[in-house]
Amino acid sequence: MDDTPQSVSVLLADLVGQAGREMPLVRTQVRVWEMSGVERLGFTDGPGLIFKWAREPFTAEADVLRHVHGQGVRVPDVVASSRRGGLLGMLMQDLGQADRDATEDDAVTAAIAVHEAKAPDGLPVLDRAALTALPGNALARLTELRAAKRWEQTADLDRTLTALRAHADRLADGTDLAPYGLCHSEFHPTSLHIREDGWWLLDWARSFIGPGLLDLASWQGTQQPANPASLRRMIWAYIRAGGAAETSRPRAGLPAEVWALGWHRLWIIAWYLEQAVVWMPDPDRDGMVISVVRRHLREAAGFLWVPAR
Repeated sequence: MDDTPQSVSVLLADLVGQAGREMPLVRTQVRVWEMSGVERLGFTDGPGLIFKWAREPFTAEADVLRHVHGQGVRVPDVVASSRRGGLLGMLMQDLGQADRDATEDDAVTAAIAVHEAKAPDGLPVLDRAALTALPGNALARLTELRAAKRWEQTADLDRTLTALRAHADRLADGTDLAPYGLCHSEFHPTSLHIREDGWWLLDWARSFIGPGLLDLASWQGTQQPANPASLRRMIWAYIRAGGAAETSRPRAGLPAEVWALGWHRLWIIAWYLEQAVVWMPDPDRDGMVISVVRRHLREAAGFLWVPAR
């Protein structure tokens, strides 16, 4: 898969041609990491645009954006898109600078719109069976890493994941309670762009079909310790704003917010391990990733009532 600057520039030229525009006079990086990049483009022949490129597994975002736009969800217009050599490229409407930071009220309004929209075909499904499989999937990834002589001092992870695997089917009770369906998955304050004309939801590259509680759980991020009281407050705000009344129902004998935070942490762990094995197999990052996975696993075990070892 070729994601060199040259291949990204070739992709950009293709998109600009599709849009019937001249090549941009100015390219300004907004955010770039190993898996994707966002640039603001300035033109002499019309208004500016946003250029976003992404590697697999993030190459379906243009299709998702077009679909949810048709469902009435407020997302940037996709002007042109193309896949080339394992890369997705998109030209999108430039929404400019946000007028203010997103609030919890903005978040619940946007979340309801997402969860009431029909999901496009082909999205990953995080149903009861998929949730139940997360601890075992994580253990399998650890086996792969150790076969490559990596992550060799992490036996504590195995013990806790094995305990979670033994209880996972029971703990997945309630997965299909409403809201269940389209989920954004990167539902963070940085993804919600607020202007005078309302909210716009960005960054749909990891959207899936599953329990909407995971979107609400993701709002508080993972840099600080998980906060069940904050999520409980958000759940009730979501219901008051018109979200599904079942959102607050206990699942697997646990309060909704505790269940959501526990499974959210396990879902994140599975993603970090998949990155380490498949998408970004960089041993130089192992120390940092192990620390993050260990911290999230302690939280998951605590919320799901499985003793950390």
